[in-house]
Amino acid sequence: MDNTKELLSAVGIYLDAIYFCDVEKLDAVFHKGASLFDADNGKIFVDPIASFRADVASRPAPSARGQKRVEDILCIDWLSPISATVKLRLQAHENVFVDHLAFVKGEDGWQIVSKVWHLQGVAAVVKA
Repeated sequence: MDNTKELLSAVGIYLDAIYFCDVEKLDAVFHKGASLFDADNGKIFVDPIASFRADVASRPAPSARGQKRVEDILCIDWLSPISATVKLRLQAHENVFVDHLAFVKGEDGWQIVSKVWHLQGVAAVVKA
């Protein structure tokens, strides 16, 4: 399998983790030292992966609510054959997010080492 297919597979695991609120998939795709960042309120917010994992585990899954999957890969920026940033848009419940996911390929395959996200807005939930 080439690097693009492997990277897209890892992106798919991330999207599944969010849609199904599957923390095992989060564990598989996020590096254990990863952190998440945003500054939507004018102050930098840092969320270690363990905290994000707990948040995902506690929320209802969009899949369980019958929500249609809404997600688009907007851009892949290759830094090297084993590092890339993936920009994507997805909807989880009413929230529409734009994520920048920094991936590196190491001994455990492609993993997210950081996530910078932005709440782009809210939209009606479309049922599947």
